[in-house]
Amino acid sequence: MNNPQAPSLEGQIYFYPPEYYVFDNFSSFQVEYKGKIYPTSEHAFQSVQFTNNPELAKVIRNAKSAHEAQKLAQENKDKRDSNWEEIKLDVMKEILHCKADQHPYVMKKLLQSGDREIVEDSWRDDYWGWGENRNGQNMLGKLWMKVREEIKNLN
Repeated sequence: MNNPQAPSLEGQIYFYPPEYYVFDNFSSFQVEYKGKIYPTSEHAFQSVQFTNNPELAKVIRNAKSAHEAQKLAQENKDKRDSNWEEIKLDVMKEILHCKADQHPYVMKKLLQSGDREIVEDSWRDDYWGWGENRNGQNMLGKLWMKVREEIKNLN
């Protein structure tokens, strides 16, 4: 039975209806990544941009919200690791794997998504999401679909 709240087109899944909000990096699923515990996958992603600045990374890891972690990282983007742009997609995919592996509910929702396209339906972000005109890159959705395929191939 389809969720009547979901603005889903046939064959697509969106982050923001509650049924699939688990895919959003701001959702409340703690993630252990490379031996450290992060309140959300957003905290992890924003913090690990600064391995060359452990104090700043710790401040971001301990931010009171995912939004604050994102804001702190953005304010300090000039201090990011020099190779960040080259590795950020691989890092995000690793974090998403951790989130799915560490939370049975996230894994369940990921596998339930079947072969449908996963869309980060953020109008604010046309890199990670689909952007204001729905023609963005949807990198976060694409990474979730890669994680889903990798998990299916292991089983």
